Formats: sequence, C-alpha cells, structure tokens
Amino acid sequence: MEKKYQKHQYSTKQFNELYFYNKNDLGATYSKERTQFKVWAPTADKVAVKLYEEGLGDNLIKKISMYKGVAGTWELIVEEDLNETYYTYEVTTGDAVNEAIDPYAKAAGANGIRGMILDLNRTNPKGWAEDKKPEFKEDTDAIIYELHVRDLSMNSDSGIKNKGKYLGIAETKTVSTSGLPTGMDHMKELGITHVHLLPVFDYHTVDETKLQTPQFNWGYDPKNYNLPEGSYSTDPFHGEVRIKEFKQMVKALHDNGIRVIMDVVYNHTFANEESNFHKIVPEYYHRVVEGKFSDGSACGNETASERAMVRKFIVDSVVYWATEYHIDGFRFDLMALHDIETMNAVREAIDEINPTILLYGEGWTGSDSILPKEKQALKAHTYKLNRVGAFSDDMRDAIKGSVFEGEDTGFVSGKAGLEEAIKFGVVASTSHPQVKDHIAWTHNPGQCINYTSVHDNFTLWDKLAMSCKDATKEQRIRMNKLSAAIILTSQGVPLFQAGEEILRSKPVEGQEGMYDHNSYVSSDSVNAIRWSNKKKYYSVYEYYRGLIAFRKEHPALRMRTEADIKEHLVFLDDLPEHVVAYTIKGNPNEEEAKEIYVIFNASNKKVKMPLGNETWNVYVNADNAGTTVLSVEDKETVVVDEISAMVLIKQ
Repeated sequence: MEKKYQKHQYSTKQFNELYFYNKNDLGATYSKERTQFKVWAPTADKVAVKLYEEGLGDNLIKKISMYKGVAGTWELIVEEDLNETYYTYEVTTGDAVNEAIDPYAKAAGANGIRGMILDLNRTNPKGWAEDKKPEFKEDTDAIIYELHVRDLSMNSDSGIKNKGKYLGIAETKTVSTSGLPTGMDHMKELGITHVHLLPVFDYHTVDETKLQTPQFNWGYDPKNYNLPEGSYSTDPFHGEVRIKEFKQMVKALHDNGIRVIMDVVYNHTFANEESNFHKIVPEYYHRVVEGKFSDGSACGNETASERAMVRKFIVDSVVYWATEYHIDGFRFDLMALHDIETMNAVREAIDEINPTILLYGEGWTGSDSILPKEKQALKAHTYKLNRVGAFSDDMRDAIKGSVFEGEDTGFVSGKAGLEEAIKFGVVASTSHPQVKDHIAWTHNPGQCINYTSVHDNFTLWDKLAMSCKDATKEQRIRMNKLSAAIILTSQGVPLFQAGEEILRSKPVEGQEGMYDHNSYVSSDSVNAIRWSNKKKYYSVYEYYRGLIAFRKEHPALRMRTEADIKEHLVFLDDLPEHVVAYTIKGNPNEEEAKEIYVIFNASNKKVKMPLGNETWNVYVNADNAGTTVLSVEDKETVVVDEISAMVLIKQ
C-alpha cells in the first residue's frame, strides 16, 4: 500500500524518490482523435476532469474521473476531438474538494479561470514556421530596452491603432503628430537589440471581462504561468486569440531586428491558499512553516524552487515559452528567492534549445526568506551561476543616488567620492587591479546588467528632478546624457527603461513637483510614454541613438572575458574629483580602433585631459554622439565640458 505523506515530509529524499515525475507530458496533450490529461497530485484521494463549453459561466459538459498513474500523477484519455473545449481539475484531498485550473494549461478563457484544450498549430500566424531570431552572438552584444506593453501605445499621440495590445507593438509606420516615428519604428531606429517586456504571462489583477473600465498593472502577480495575459489581446474570452496575437508581436519584433525578453515571476503566486498549486497539492509549491507562508517576496508567499517538482515546473515553463513562442530571453523577478541549482538547471535546459537566449534577474529578495542564504541566487553568488546575469544596483546607485532616498544624489548629479563605484561599473563588476573598495561579484562581464532606471522607483529624469532641485533644466539634461554615456560605454550588458531616451517622467496627477516612484497600479496618463517628448527632446534621443550606434561599432566596449578587461582597459590615475577616465588598447575582441579614450566629467567645471600630442578623433561630446567624427584634437590636452562625457579614438 502506498505510504501517505504529510506536508512536512515534502522535502524528504523518500518523497522525492516516490513522487518525482520526470516526463514532459503534464497538462492536456491534444490531438484531433484524443486528448490526454495528466496532473501531478500525489496527496489527492480523487481527481476528476471537468469539461466546459466556455471559459466562464454555468456550462459544464461532463465530469470524468481520472485514474492513478505513476509517481503521484493522475491521468485520463478522452477519445474525441476536444479542440477549444475548456477544462478544470476537481481535486479531493481528505474533506477538501477544490476546483483548479491546470498549472500546465497552455490556454485559458477570460481571467484564466478555466484551462482550454487547443490545437496550437492553428494559433500560428502567417510565416511563423519561418520566423528567425535576429542575429546575436555574445551576451555582451545586448542592448536591452525595458517596456510595459501598454506604455508604448496608450498615449493619444502614439499614432498606434491597437492601443495597449500585443498588436500595438507589432504595428509599423506609426508616427506622432509631429511626424516622428513611434512604437516599433522608434525602437528599430534607436538601435536596441532586445525589448524586455514586463510580465506578459496571465496575471491576476486586471479583470479581463471589464476592459472598457480603465485598469493598469505591471503584472507581477502570477495566475497562470504558461499562457499570455488576456488584457493585451483584442479578445480575452477566446483563448486562442491572445496566443495568436502574442506570436504576431514576437514575429513582428523579430522581423524588425529586435529580440524579445520576458519578465518572469516564478518566485511567488498572487494567491496563497486559493492558488491553483495549493488547491492541487496543498503547501507543496510554497515555502510554508507551521501553516504560515514564508514571504520573501513581500507579496504574501514564495515558491519552493528547491523542491523537485517546483524546479521541474519552472524549467518546463521557460522551455515552453522559448519553443512555442520563440522567446529570446528571460528576466527573473526576485531571482534570489530561487536556489542556485534551479537557475543553473534553467540555463542547462535553455542551452539545449539555443545558447544565445539571455537569462538574468534581480539578485536579491523582497524580504527575508527561509531559503538558506548560501543557496539563494543572490548577486553575490553570481559566480556560482552558469551564464545567468544579475542587475548591478552598485552602478545604478553610483550614477544617480540611492533609489530608496529620492533626494540622494549620485556621480552625475555631483556627489563626491563615487569615482571607484563608477569604475567598478565600467569593468562590469569583475575583478580589476585599479578598482578599490569593491569586491567582484562576477568573473564574466556578460553577467553584469548595468542600468540607471527601470519600471521600479523614479524614472531617471524624475530622480534628477527630485535630487537636483537647484539645477537648471539644461544641467539635468546634461546629467541624463552623461548617465547614458556611462551605461553605454561600460563593459557588461546595458539596459534602460523605455522612454528614458526622451526624458520619460511620471508626474503625480494634481501634485506639482511630485513624481510617482511606484506606478504599478497608476493610470495610463502617468505610465504611458509621451511621444510629444521625442520632438521636444530630440537632441537627447539622438544622443542615445548615437551612443548605441557607437557601442555596436566598437567590440572593445563589449569584451567577453574578465581577463581581456584586465589586460586592455586602463584607468587614468591622479584625476580631479568627479572625473573618471580610461583607455582601451591592444585590439581586444577584434576591435579595429588603435585606442579608445573615454572620459566622464561630472564636475560643474570644464576639465583639461591629457592627449600626449597625438591625434584623436572625437565621437562623443557634451552635445552629440555617434559614429561620425565631431572634431579632431591633436594638442597636448583636450577640454571636456562640465557634466559631460567625451569619447575619442586615436587615429
């Protein structure tokens, strides 16, 4: 007789040996002749499949009992064509009877309440079989643009028809009233390599049955991990629509040379006891101590990635998105809530599909976790991770000041003593003999994600407004441009928030001088990119565009190894306060330029920098950036303007 396990025994070796199911057929597997249902529910006494005509409402077709399979699974085969039929599992455990959506559901109706059986081949848009990933070789070649689906199109001046939708991102030839490209064409013109989409899996907090009512959420509240969010589709009621439109978006981005990264939130679920995981196998998928959910996410719970079937679920899910939807990268929310072994298992599985798929995440937790520190995928443990990157909060706070103190300043805004922190960011948080007071947290520059602003906290422009109230607008624009120059000339992987290149702001409605630092449920009027800013701040936009083009043209800015950075990148010593400068020579990474000279002057004064009576071409200065020569300098020194960057190449 099979031994009945208690919840506290979930993590034991014996439970694992009895109940680890290693096949890849969980969920509903469809063919025209039959559908196989398989669910992992080792503690259940009975399980049944309930078939429905629709995703909502009182339209049960029938309930069919499942039978016990191997390793804690329950299964059922229905010998008929169930395409576009909806389903749930009814799970009986002791006295509790719960109805739950399949955790492995690939489609669902409105609000993700019932799974949907679907012939996925019918959801493929025209040309999907020929869809090709844009060319991309090394992690350090990435230039990432972080974007919320709605933010790109909701502004009235976007010129985009399908506002707030996947199809809105797919639209081309859209312009603002001033005639400048918006949306897809803007991103293509800017030159980014990857767009990082805030959560686009099916999340909980937007009611898909009431899309005429204004609603907004960032989406960090997971409901169904393996199907797209319905509110970004033109029809959330029919599960096939969101899938087809999501694929159309991916294909359009690929066709325009842009890869797609998904923000994934496997670290917690929106609901605790009401989550589908808990209803099917109570307390297995979460970290629970004496009946209380551990809350390392600060969202009510955290998932137990160290358990075999949770780890399997995460790996299976990432693999599914990478194959079915052709996704090119994954950003893990609160990655340190996952154990190191799980993150390396994800990398191993992804490498079998395509090793150019990027993996990175937040190397911290939201709150205290019961997962032992030494097992957490923390930023400090990045060296134990196989090609899984982490965000550099070191570089972020060094550039603009602490994200937790609105009025704190950073290097670009005049704070003293941050030169070493900037240098640490320049070498992508690797070990370098000229960087003091900082301990390397990676030995692979491709693991360091350098950034100044993302959706969380103040936008860069708002942070500068909050912390530099006495500065002129022109000075703050200089700070913004200097920030971009630091990020886009440093080693590692640069990432920036969509709209930063046109001074994106999130002003609090009706409160002069106040800015929204946590706009996760704020209105579109706060969150949407204001396309009129592109004309207003066109010189800033052109500066970002020029820096991106310059970075792409010079592989020395994208070195692949710590050894190369140590050998070829040399900082200048004995510089004035608020100045960082370095040279790169020796043709690393197949660089054609003889020598690159990068100078950051964050002081309020012009500085003279040595040139050694050699001839240099200037490609970046206070006003312009790009791949054309701005001036030729051949004297003993060059003057670098206040609050600005200069990049020169030796002839």
